[in-house]
Amino acid sequence: MISRNYLEVKTIEHLLEKYPFISEFLTDNLVDIDEKDQRTLPELLNSLDEETLEEKAINPEEILEGVVSFANQMIEFLGIGENTINELTIVAGYNKHGEKESFEKLTIKKGEIISIVGPTGSGKSRLLADIEWGAQGDTPTKRSILINGEGIDKTSRFSSGNKLVAQLSQNMNFVMDLTVFEFLELHAKSRMVEDEEDVINKIFDKANELAGEKFKKETPITSLSGGQSRALMIADTAILSTSPIVLIDEIENAGIDRKKALDLLVGEEKIVLMATHDPLLALMGDKRIVIKNGGIHDVMDIISEERDILHELTKLDNVIQGMREKLRHGHKLEL
Repeated sequence: MISRNYLEVKTIEHLLEKYPFISEFLTDNLVDIDEKDQRTLPELLNSLDEETLEEKAINPEEILEGVVSFANQMIEFLGIGENTINELTIVAGYNKHGEKESFEKLTIKKGEIISIVGPTGSGKSRLLADIEWGAQGDTPTKRSILINGEGIDKTSRFSSGNKLVAQLSQNMNFVMDLTVFEFLELHAKSRMVEDEEDVINKIFDKANELAGEKFKKETPITSLSGGQSRALMIADTAILSTSPIVLIDEIENAGIDRKKALDLLVGEEKIVLMATHDPLLALMGDKRIVIKNGGIHDVMDIISEERDILHELTKLDNVIQGMREKLRHGHKLEL
């Protein structure tokens, strides 16, 4: 975030290099600028004569206040602030019987995968919702969520520009009348990314690696299958989203390469939590949260014996995936 003091000590050249969108704000307010100007913005405004100020209806104080407000809104929207989220902590609450959960705190670091398991209706989605909302003891479970060891203030929790969490669920459908390329281009432009075309191509290629059935950039997003939609959103979230925390709700039947999807998200240094019934996905995590009666019943480390089981499950899954591909292409299955 920037302040009035920041504008008083940084040159216009530095300001526009770091926050190029400020140039458009100043232009819209009829302030002529040189991108290489070594003066500060207050110095530039103070140098304008009375005739120019009156002719263009420029009020220096209002311009400076406007720049600070506009820039901070854009910084929040684009997720380009300098604060890095390294860890998320879940502070214990209570299950639906009012019993204290079986742990005190669980801290999850950037790049870790946590699986969430339990019977249908046990409270897996409630845990994901607590994290998404940044609960501070004010949800039915009374859990609290800490970021880098600190609570989340109301301004951050309820801001429309808060990009703390991205959630991917099995039931995701597009309603916009856009092609895959137009959708990615729109998102890339909104993030003001450099090398826009390269980013779009990277997301598209990764999405096709994840999807069971390939699609084209010209494909309307409304005609994508469930698996293709999920693959596109996972690749988009991993590469272009600024959200440091990704919540995944039951993607085992989404028709995507699950291991590649998780590898992609973790490779982009996201904190990943996934609710699942799939033993393959559950064992891919670093830890396993067990939900029972609406509360966290246990937090388990993945042990070496389970890693061996994961290896065997992966081989079996590869066989199933291979058979699925043969069926898709009209081939007969053989043992």
